[in-house]
Amino acid sequence: MRAAALLLTLAACGPVSVEQAERNCISRAKSTASPIREAGIGIGSNGRTGGFVDIEITSDFVRGRDPSAVYDACVYQQSGQPPRQPLYTRPDWRG
Repeated sequence: MRAAALLLTLAACGPVSVEQAERNCISRAKSTASPIREAGIGIGSNGRTGGFVDIEITSDFVRGRDPSAVYDACVYQQSGQPPRQPLYTRPDWRG
């Protein structure tokens, strides 16, 4: 019983499809390109104003790594295969 649970756990850590890895890694590439993810401001019904900024600073950004290199490495690490197309040619990339 214990060996079966161990095998199931190890199987869950296996590679994913290239398509899934690309979906998983696009956000990492975006956070490498720019640390600011979202910001907003608003006025409430009581006249009070408020705002927010959601900032994520990654070590890849701090080190100045190329988002494309981060994306390629992430996809390869997760799937064992290179991405199907370069990051900068993806229609959902806005870096």
